[in-house]
Amino acid sequence: MRVIISGGGTGGHLYPAIALAEQLLQTVILKKIKKQDILFVGSEYGIEKKIVPQEGFQIELLNVTGFVGKSLFAKIKSIYKLLIAFQKTLKILNIFRPKIVIGSGGYVSIAMLLSAVMKGIPTIILEQNSIPGLANKILGKFVDIICITYEESSSFFPINKVYHTGNPIRSKILIAELESAYEIFQLDRQKKTILIFGGSKGAHSINTAVFEALPYLLDLKLYIQFIHQTGENDFEEAKEHYRKTGFHALVYKFIEKIPEAYKVSSLLICRAGATTLSEITAAGKASILIPYPYAASNHQEKNALRLEALGAAKVIKEKNLSGEVLAKEIRKLLNNEEELHAMELASSSIGKADAAEKIVSIALSLINKKDSKKH
Repeated sequence: MRVIISGGGTGGHLYPAIALAEQLLQTVILKKIKKQDILFVGSEYGIEKKIVPQEGFQIELLNVTGFVGKSLFAKIKSIYKLLIAFQKTLKILNIFRPKIVIGSGGYVSIAMLLSAVMKGIPTIILEQNSIPGLANKILGKFVDIICITYEESSSFFPINKVYHTGNPIRSKILIAELESAYEIFQLDRQKKTILIFGGSKGAHSINTAVFEALPYLLDLKLYIQFIHQTGENDFEEAKEHYRKTGFHALVYKFIEKIPEAYKVSSLLICRAGATTLSEITAAGKASILIPYPYAASNHQEKNALRLEALGAAKVIKEKNLSGEVLAKEIRKLLNNEEELHAMELASSSIGKADAAEKIVSIALSLINKKDSKKH
């Protein structure tokens, strides 16, 4: 059986796709499926260009760009690129001949999924957010099934197509071992570890707030340490701030071993993208969430406030963010073991570790249903 998974641009769309591919390989009924039977279709401009080959999967790249929030000229150019992409996706379908095409989100999935619909191939899309983006709003009208993370998003789609599955989580997140994590990062076991990241490319505002927070935390220097994913631009500055203040910190442009980083951390400081939240709740981690304020339909803030209401996180809106505010929240949580543990339990209760398994099961049922109709 051959499968095409299309989506990407950011880790939020890519990592659920990888999780789904991993689950396809592990599904007993599909024991003959190999990595070469799974084809990713992504964007030339997304992180999938690098990450997918590293994971051992093959990928085809489309020259497509975003539409929302762009200038009129950029929108016209985006539409033109999308029309060209349709030609390539039809060719991909004719050559690869998949039994199903699954979209994990992002503009790159539009051409691939609509081409599959035109050819009568079974289709599924994954919706990670409570408010869908433009691509999935369009695709929801045409695909066979929509797998959602949050119940709130069901109102945007034909209800007879919707399944509440949760967001697929990479198996590495669930099986990371503490001893291995300590060995990888060479951390002090007596200190609490704070993990900071702002998405695959970093977040300048979070980085800046952390730099400003360090002087307020100097009395905790012997008790805390940091793993910090800065992105490219703030990497050198981050190393200098930690050096000057004397904190033990491991600074990365991009953390390859994020499952182990989750495992070894006592507290996370991060954005509130749907995939990030799915991973940290599956890992059962307490977090300080700083939603990206310009996310489509402000979905990150809504995602974050939902976790805070359930007791799994604390939220600092970016307009209220400063080094002093962040330091106070860090201090409050790390000095209250009971509250931190309660947040971890709440986080763990929200996480859906079996989302990928559910989606694969739905996909197999859809394929069988379509095959039965053909016969």
